[in-house]
Amino acid sequence: MCAAREGRRGRRQRALLCYVLVAAWEAACGQLRYSVPEELPKGSFVGDVAKDLALQLPTLRDRGARILDRGRTQYFALHANSGHLVTVERLDREQLCRLVERCVLRCEVIVEGEMKVYEIEVEITDINDNAPSFRSAEMELTVIEMAATGSRFPLSKARDPDVGVNSLQSYELSGDEHFSLSVQVGADGEKRPELVLAKALDREETAFHDLVLKAIDGGEPARTGTARIRVSVLDANDNAPVFSQAVYAVRVPEDVPVGSTLLTLTATDVDEGFNANVKYSLKTATDIASETFHLDAETGSIRLVRSLDFEEDDSYHLEAQAQDGGGLFDTSTISISVTDVNDNAPELTVTSALSEISEDAPPGTVVALLHVQDRDSGANGEVRCSLVGDVPFRLRSSVGSYYSVVTSRELDREEVSEYNVTVWASDGGSPSLRSSAVLALRVLDVNDNAPVFAEARYSARLPENNAEGALVLTVRAWDADWGQNARVRYRLAEGRVRGAPLSSYVSVQAETGALYALRSFDYEEVREVGLCVRAEDGGAPALSSNVSVRLLIVDENDNAPQVLYPPSAASAAGAGWTGVELAPRSAEPGALVAKVVAVDADAGQNAWLSYELAKATEPGLFRVGLHSGEVRTARSPLARDAPRHSLVVVVKDQGRPALSATATLTVVLAESVAELLSELGSAAAPAEPGGSLTRWLVLAVAAVSCLFVAFLLLLLALRLRRWRRSQLLPPASGALRGVPASHFVGIDGVRAFLHSYSHEVSLTADSRKSQRRWAADSCCNTLQARPPPDKAAPLLGEDAAGARGAPPDALPVSQSFRTPRRPPSRRLPPFLLIAFPSPCSFPAMDVSC
Repeated sequence: MCAAREGRRGRRQRALLCYVLVAAWEAACGQLRYSVPEELPKGSFVGDVAKDLALQLPTLRDRGARILDRGRTQYFALHANSGHLVTVERLDREQLCRLVERCVLRCEVIVEGEMKVYEIEVEITDINDNAPSFRSAEMELTVIEMAATGSRFPLSKARDPDVGVNSLQSYELSGDEHFSLSVQVGADGEKRPELVLAKALDREETAFHDLVLKAIDGGEPARTGTARIRVSVLDANDNAPVFSQAVYAVRVPEDVPVGSTLLTLTATDVDEGFNANVKYSLKTATDIASETFHLDAETGSIRLVRSLDFEEDDSYHLEAQAQDGGGLFDTSTISISVTDVNDNAPELTVTSALSEISEDAPPGTVVALLHVQDRDSGANGEVRCSLVGDVPFRLRSSVGSYYSVVTSRELDREEVSEYNVTVWASDGGSPSLRSSAVLALRVLDVNDNAPVFAEARYSARLPENNAEGALVLTVRAWDADWGQNARVRYRLAEGRVRGAPLSSYVSVQAETGALYALRSFDYEEVREVGLCVRAEDGGAPALSSNVSVRLLIVDENDNAPQVLYPPSAASAAGAGWTGVELAPRSAEPGALVAKVVAVDADAGQNAWLSYELAKATEPGLFRVGLHSGEVRTARSPLARDAPRHSLVVVVKDQGRPALSATATLTVVLAESVAELLSELGSAAAPAEPGGSLTRWLVLAVAAVSCLFVAFLLLLLALRLRRWRRSQLLPPASGALRGVPASHFVGIDGVRAFLHSYSHEVSLTADSRKSQRRWAADSCCNTLQARPPPDKAAPLLGEDAAGARGAPPDALPVSQSFRTPRRPPSRRLPPFLLIAFPSPCSFPAMDVSC
């Protein structure tokens, strides 16, 4: 006994383990199964999807889990907050799954973030909510009175939409002892009630028998349905109708038109008259069959009254009865099979799809999840999916009837920025039906392209002496990326020019790529500048590319020719060179005398030099080569030609405008060096005195000029001083009012005071100490005797030395003025004619300087 108990326990454990393994396998495969009874109210709990799929609630909310909508009625909903699957309306199993014993509803949950689909099957279990019912609550049956005991008469079956134990289980008959009930069970398990004659009938005794047939299901509590049966007893009828076939079977396509006759039943009765009149009727038929087919009672033809649909019902089973006028009948089974026709195109549904994808997405990235189905069967329901055109995507079969659209190679937004991917679904019918779906996908840019310059290298020509800030050229770079990744900025690469940073010579505008010169270039210093411009996009990380720029400085004619030979006078004097060329007097025409050598710091045409003779002592004696600068004799020298000649040669460049320089040559006509030296000596001997005399004359003129200017300034200062003094003293007329007119003498119409007087003036460094005193003996009214004839009569007195009473730091000055006998014969300027009043009539006074 213990061993048997342990064996049962082991079997239970193994069964439990198998159940757990099956459940785990189904969860791993993305399939869940639940079971709920029908008639649950709205919002009833079905299952915990989050727990069964091992999904966290935040993941379930963030990744967009939802029930897929197939365009059909939704019976379930998924709560994102709890992860529970609940009903959205009342579920009626008999309405949802007619004629199906196992009612299973399927739905699919998609997690958008993972591009995964999970199938859920919910089985709706039956409850005993329907009682058995008969098609007709009252049935009529005719039986001849001659019917033998044990005769069987089929009755209409009761219907119970419930299944299992809740379905129809048994029949009961009550009401009369002449009849009993027999229930036959068919091969399909269906129970068919039959009325059995248990006792002979006598029409004269009882013409009608009323019975009650009850149908009972197996629910708890049991439900029942009843039908009343009236049996009419008829007189004798010898022969019953007979069908030509016990079973009528026909196959019709589902697209047969409504109104078509599918088949005709035939039953014969060998009786005559009224007893041979056969009527046809359907004894057993479902509601759908009754609505789909019509049996003509007179002809026995079955006609289609509603279109067939293989996808709804592929077969119908009917039971027909042929009854004659005497009440005898026969039954036959009718089987109508519906064949499939390719009348349904595949249904292609985009379950989930991306609208954007990065161009650096790896191959195999899921872009969309498609669901495809075809309601047809067989080859008509076999669906093949394909992509239209050459696109970087492919289809990959997923769970069940799902397909994934994945990338087959790397994407490149610069080649194709948007894709309209068309997916075709075709079935295997003939002709094939198909449907399509279009996926619109935009490719997001990734910074995978560096800027590209329009040219492989740039070069520009810039005239020298350009203005600061002059535009040199503009570089252009394009980036095949988009948005910020395509925004290009420019900058200079590090470099140096003549030891200075490159950035001090040129700059580049970051946005436009314009290259500007920051300083004025000199061709003679910098002839070419090589630099590198970098273009950088705005991506992260940024990509860049470089281009070389060659800046050629174009020469301008800004340098005059420079004469190297003969040297200039200053350089020649410093080097001790005399600058004399020798030309023999016997020289033939065209003989080389000298050569002017000059260079030009410019280049090209600006440095092309030409020479011409601008000035010569003897114009026709010498000539200069236009391009060589060679000085040659134009003719043979003559005896009358001067031995020494000075030539001025002008050197011009070819610039616009042309610049020039001059060179001076001294050519001596001599046959030998001794003659040259003697000529040079005779010319050089008087040169030095002449030059010294010239210098002395210049110095003398300068000195005299300075003295003259100083004298004029001194006279002007004295004149101004006396004018100021005259403004400070009383008027002369009032001061000399008592002086006789004889004391004055006219000089050129101006009277001069004849009195002689003398005064002393003491001048000190401090003007406040300066004094002026008039000597007492100078006040006299007589003129002094005329000076001797051998002495000139001075106009102005001489200074008296040794002024009395002067301060130690004063400069004594004694002046005596004497009047000459007669005025001078020469007219004097007015500003030299001075009248001095007699100091005798004035007191001594101090004069400030």
